[in-house]
Amino acid sequence: MATSTTPKTFTQRFPFWAQIFAGLALGLVLGLIARRYELDRLTEALDIVGSSFVSLLRTIVVPLVFLAIVVSVARLREVANAARLAVQTLIWFAITAAIAVVIGITIGLVTDPGLNTSVDAGQAADPGTSGSWIDFLQGIVPSNILGLSGYDNGDGSIGIDFNVLQIVVIALLVGAAVLKTGAKAEPFVAFAESFLAVIQTVLWWIIRLSPIGTLGLIGAAVATYGWDLLGPLAVFTIDVYVGCAIVLLVVYPVLLKLHGLSPVKFFSGAWPALQLAFVSRSSVGTMPLTQYVTVRNLGVSRDYASFAVPLGATTKMDGCAAIYPSLAAIFVAQFFGVDLSLTDYLLIAFVSVVGSAATAGLTGAVVMLTLTLSTLGLPLEGVGLLLAIDPVLDMMRTMTNVAGQALVPTIVAQREGLLDHAAYEGERASDPIGELADVS
Repeated sequence: MATSTTPKTFTQRFPFWAQIFAGLALGLVLGLIARRYELDRLTEALDIVGSSFVSLLRTIVVPLVFLAIVVSVARLREVANAARLAVQTLIWFAITAAIAVVIGITIGLVTDPGLNTSVDAGQAADPGTSGSWIDFLQGIVPSNILGLSGYDNGDGSIGIDFNVLQIVVIALLVGAAVLKTGAKAEPFVAFAESFLAVIQTVLWWIIRLSPIGTLGLIGAAVATYGWDLLGPLAVFTIDVYVGCAIVLLVVYPVLLKLHGLSPVKFFSGAWPALQLAFVSRSSVGTMPLTQYVTVRNLGVSRDYASFAVPLGATTKMDGCAAIYPSLAAIFVAQFFGVDLSLTDYLLIAFVSVVGSAATAGLTGAVVMLTLTLSTLGLPLEGVGLLLAIDPVLDMMRTMTNVAGQALVPTIVAQREGLLDHAAYEGERASDPIGELADVS
């Protein structure tokens, strides 16, 4: 008796994670070819592809962050002990950040990355953007309802930029106003939820382009920088990867074990978001997928996850705001011959735990790094030494960030009895991107 078989779809034959790594491998090859044979047009094409993908992610950030936080705060009224959950979330954000920064400082003191380098001091340059506590505090106060600002491109045109921290503050205020207004705000909440669903659908289309974006981002980085600075900065590069790996593969599993949860199940559930974070280098761009796997695969209640994950995507940065700036501060201090005292190391920890919102979930961590250096009184020119290898470092940093953004809601939900263990231990989505797009 003949049996009929349903033909496999493209995503079943070539799943999203395989598409991502195929783009990564092809990007490396094209980048090496472009650099080896000095193919400027190929380098330019790779750069356009990669930068266009990042631009698409940035375009969606403002409405995505604003609507996600407004809706999540509005949904908190449906959650018992909402205030307790919010406080526990912030406490665990701080605890994991403190552990990460201690790991970063320890690795830096053991390996001396600023002494074990052959990078040329002539490459030191003041970064185009910087952060200070004054800028950070002023940035909390919104300059307009959308947190937007204009800047001169230098060619007579005006560009538009945004401050994600201001967007978060505005969204939290609007969310609080929704809770205070009560029943009269229901039409607004319904509109916000509907608008958010539309925005997320657009985002899934952008995420589908991740393999192509990965090809361009990696290819352009290799073609532009090659391995020229990875050699002189090898110790620092290895330090960042080792520090993130310790947090990912030691600290997080220990915390999960202490709460009676399987680390293997956690990482298998969070894996779709982790791989997207690695290639996109954007916590905010990965946020909807992080929220989805946190609910679908890790069993966190939807109402709580809709609050904790968006908040984490904009403020919870164990890679970019803890491990990286602590190592970079030690590197810069050693490179310029500045001795750091115990007070300086305590300041690094303080900045990492309190100032992490400055990174705002966007690609890169220059603002957080300059905030740390300026707090310690270290030369900001040291940032210029590290910028060339930043894309290579940022992939691992962002993956660590997103893992922490899924971990904390999982731990808090477990502590508060809100975790669905059947979902946590159950089957994983075979194609979460496609499944999520269908849901949206």
